[in-house]
Amino acid sequence: MKENILKIKTNGQCPTYATDNSAGIDLYCKCDGNLIIKPNETIKIHTGVHVEIPDGYFGAVYPRSSTGVKKHLMLANTVGIIDSDYRGELMIFFYNYGDESQVIENGDRLAQLIIQPYMKCEIRQVDELSTSVRGEGGFGSTGK
Repeated sequence: MKENILKIKTNGQCPTYATDNSAGIDLYCKCDGNLIIKPNETIKIHTGVHVEIPDGYFGAVYPRSSTGVKKHLMLANTVGIIDSDYRGELMIFFYNYGDESQVIENGDRLAQLIIQPYMKCEIRQVDELSTSVRGEGGFGSTGK
């Protein structure tokens, strides 16, 4: 049986689950002074957090809903993927899609880390793929 222990090393605020039933672990801003994100600007935000994710799992960094709705900030890469062998600091890149500058302070909860299992597949290059009802139909091909 695999261990599901997330090891955390931090020189900032330790990430936490907000409630017993929270799926995401809150990540906090680690900065010396206030950070200003101007409209249409992307900035890198330190968390001070390094993790050791168990084998067979990865971390997905999502924005907190209040960060997007109240501050008009979104993750620049939409979702950040943290592989289990990465040991560097977790960084958050936020883009301000609003009309006003946003202030980020040390200790602000900005994003959440969700630990998820994954399946590793054998990669096999082939000349043909099996057929399906959908086929090559893309956006909108299955209806409204």
